[in-house]
Amino acid sequence: MKANLTPKKGGLIFFLTVISSLLLAQSDSNKNNQILFFPVIASSIETGFAFGGAGSLTFRANKKDSITRTSSLQLLALYSIKKQFVSALNGTQYFKNEKYILMEQLSYSSFPDKFWGLGNNAADKAEEPYQFQQFYAYLHLLRKVAPHLFIGGIYEFQNVWDIKYISGGLFDKENIAGRNGYKVSGLGTSITYDNRTNAFAPDKGVYAQFYFNHFNSIFGSDFNFTNFVLDVRKFIKVKKNQVFALHLFSFNNSGSEVPIRSLASLGGASRMRGFYEGRYRDYQLLLVQSEYRLQFSKRLGMVAFSGLGNVSSEFKYMGFENLKYSYGAGFRYALNKSEKLNIRIDYGLGGGINKGFYLQIGEAF
Repeated sequence: MKANLTPKKGGLIFFLTVISSLLLAQSDSNKNNQILFFPVIASSIETGFAFGGAGSLTFRANKKDSITRTSSLQLLALYSIKKQFVSALNGTQYFKNEKYILMEQLSYSSFPDKFWGLGNNAADKAEEPYQFQQFYAYLHLLRKVAPHLFIGGIYEFQNVWDIKYISGGLFDKENIAGRNGYKVSGLGTSITYDNRTNAFAPDKGVYAQFYFNHFNSIFGSDFNFTNFVLDVRKFIKVKKNQVFALHLFSFNNSGSEVPIRSLASLGGASRMRGFYEGRYRDYQLLLVQSEYRLQFSKRLGMVAFSGLGNVSSEFKYMGFENLKYSYGAGFRYALNKSEKLNIRIDYGLGGGINKGFYLQIGEAF
């Protein structure tokens, strides 16, 4: 599973400063390459104030190719007053005529997290802290085999170390796999259908991807297990400046032992906003979410969103018992009007109790 690119602390609560001159410099002309850097001061209940910077590069691999979508690289680095640090680089590059697509993600994080136990019945009062350091790498190369249809190869690596938790606590008692540190390394393959009109904020089209990734000792992994992921997104243009988006996401594990950071996780900035990422963890996850997007102008917009989901030890036990729900709303500001690359600020409520603000570059899905 791709790691979240922001600190897993319920999102970033308040965006205090962006250098306005850099924003105004984005003229949205016919330039093929555009670079944006800005400092960030943010705060959340979990991190306190956090300071750092973010950057975005958008470009076209072939200046004369008007069919191929715009490529991107995004960089983030944040450090909090609680000595938490996260840095990440992710991007998508579209080559000529989109014959090949490369997606990558690299991240390093060192900050406390929270654990409530495994399963969909994990109680709020069971919350306990743990912390770790993690390096994560994800590479995904896709090859076009038919119009809008791709097959791909995946490599994923994760190194988790310096894990600290309460001796005799829930994390310890549940004998969580990987609690003493571990490495996982795996190879997989994917099939993807993608006819979206835009890579950042499409107004119509379908994105559907299924992939599996097998982690095994022959690749240098400490655990043997397999991820199976289904990700389906549908975008419907309701009116000129209104889009209805649907998202189905299923994340499943097969294997006797799956380490803590590879378990299915409900919550975060992209799936079931309002829940702390990892509020519910288990071997299997299934969720569906929707979003209604309204554009006021070329720069400004707003959204309303909702979601339903659950986790389970086995997929056959996935049901409506203790079904989790989330909802919320947010605002959008276009860093790049022509490419529809947005800053999004969302406020989500999860289950009527959990809540959080999120600041991201790009849409949730």
